[in-house]
Amino acid sequence: MERSELRAALALSGIFALRMLGLFLILPVFSMHAKSLPGGDQATLVGLALGIYGMVQACLHIPLGMLSDKYGRRPVVAVGLVLFVLGALIAASHDELAWITVGRAIQGAGAISAAITAWLADLTREETRTRSMAMVGGSIALTFALSLVIAAPLHELIGLNGMFYLMALLGLGAILIALFVVPGQEVAAKSPFTAKFSEIFFNKDLLRLNVGVLILHAAQVALFMTLPGLLVRADLPLNAHWRLYLPAVLISFVFMGLIIMVSERRKKMKPAFIFGIMAMLVAQLMMANSVTLLMLATAVLIYFVGFNILEAMQPSLVSRWASHAKGTALGIYNTTQSTGLFLGGVLGGWILQTKGEAAVFYACSGAIFMWLIISFGMRELPPKTNS
Repeated sequence: MERSELRAALALSGIFALRMLGLFLILPVFSMHAKSLPGGDQATLVGLALGIYGMVQACLHIPLGMLSDKYGRRPVVAVGLVLFVLGALIAASHDELAWITVGRAIQGAGAISAAITAWLADLTREETRTRSMAMVGGSIALTFALSLVIAAPLHELIGLNGMFYLMALLGLGAILIALFVVPGQEVAAKSPFTAKFSEIFFNKDLLRLNVGVLILHAAQVALFMTLPGLLVRADLPLNAHWRLYLPAVLISFVFMGLIIMVSERRKKMKPAFIFGIMAMLVAQLMMANSVTLLMLATAVLIYFVGFNILEAMQPSLVSRWASHAKGTALGIYNTTQSTGLFLGGVLGGWILQTKGEAAVFYACSGAIFMWLIISFGMRELPPKTNS
């Protein structure tokens, strides 16, 4: 990677990391904390509070991605981060599930993932783009690992309100990076549209990736609606969950890096992609039938190996298939991702409340299996272009 590419990848990874750390800090503790709030005894409402962020993002990723194609990445990213901070402050100032849901909805209005990813694609060559995207994915994975370590102690120390205030501070840090650290060059940010929206939306290669990211993130949210309770019953208290999550995430990150490096070197991305989906499927089925802490720990490790591979590969593939309209294509991609977050929270909560824990894992397994079938039709990457 050239020096400017490395700077861009590190800076944009930092924006992602600061933003996602705030979101991840809530995930391991929210379902347990919500039980003390009015309405918190209803898993569906708790799932809505978690998933509303994704639903609002799903409505705004496409228009904000298109606006970033037209007006530039930096202003769209800055405004989105301001909304993220505002929503965190609203959630922090109330102890009611309804107001927390409102705050997370406002945070979701800062739907900047497409603009950030397109910005990174603008500033990197195609031969280094997957590695750059993997740096973003790696920063998210490491951020997730950190959140699993500090979430429960932070919750005991400053409470959920304090965690939302911390989220606002992290958002302010991300704003400063966006304004003053990311390189100024925006190669394709202000270029005119070169493809119709329908051509991007109905492209078969992109559709396959969009369906995949929806399932990937729906399963993630549903998993964390269910897994913490299983671990507690397996004699691992909430404040010790990081002892399982942290090694699993770090080890999976090593596997992810090795697999992506080999795939890029051999120019064979499809086998790694299929492997990632199969790993997630095996992990979900194991969790549905796990009776010991060791079995759960093994399933979590397998899950994160698959998740991190797919999280790093998919946005890079989108930017390659739609190099002429990256902001629009990544807007659609992130819309389906956010829809998955919403569906995972709401449907995961409903299944958990009405059918039980095992049913959540089996439902996720069924969706992942459908994704696996769809992905067998995936083509290898197109020849490199000058985008």
